[in-house]
Amino acid sequence: MKPASPNCEFGIGPARAFARTFTSHLVNGARYGVNLARVKLFDSLQSRQLLDKIDQDRLRDIQARHAASATHYAKYADAERWLKRNIARIRQLQLDRSSPKEILDLGCGAGFFLFIAKQSGHSGIGLDVGHHEVCNELLDLFGVERKVWRIQAFELLPDFGRKFDLITAFSTAFHRSADKSVAWGTDEWNFFLDDLFERQLKPGGEIFFDINSGKDKRFFPPAVRELFARRGAEIDGEFVWWKPKSDV
Repeated sequence: MKPASPNCEFGIGPARAFARTFTSHLVNGARYGVNLARVKLFDSLQSRQLLDKIDQDRLRDIQARHAASATHYAKYADAERWLKRNIARIRQLQLDRSSPKEILDLGCGAGFFLFIAKQSGHSGIGLDVGHHEVCNELLDLFGVERKVWRIQAFELLPDFGRKFDLITAFSTAFHRSADKSVAWGTDEWNFFLDDLFERQLKPGGEIFFDINSGKDKRFFPPAVRELFARRGAEIDGEFVWWKPKSDV
């Protein structure tokens, strides 16, 4: 097992996260290309339906124990907020209307994306570090499989014994140095992409990144954008999408 380093999504502290209003959910939905005026009621109902599939006693226990936590990872205990955010991701990738896919989610955090994907008939595994207790507990609650692993520059990912139809990474931090001050350059990304395309992705599969570029965008520099474009990705802001060649 590799030494641990945070790969969970970055965000606000737990107090503000628990106080996040419905307006913020609408903003998140807009970011992922959802027509919010038409679907906000459906989203709300669907998130409640997903909550109904979760053991409520266990969820309340997790929320109670992490509500006063000083770490920003405690935000994930607000299950409805993160279900709504990941419903938008599922829709953007059209996983709510596609045939079953095998998914690898890099930096899977607490497993919300894979949990919803599973409810839509898909399967898969997450990859992330294992030292954030709230993420560990929620993954277990959701029944989401995770491989504990730290992604590092110029190191191959583990052998999962299978390849994947879809590889995702949402707002992760693996493309930064240990002190979070320096982003991967083109050499690091080339090595990483070679590994994904050659060892992890099925022929005709897709890769989707939602790059966490940082407030000053230094973690997604122009040279890396140009590399992604040369390697066939469609880029829209921080979204990077390698689609099947027949679709490009």
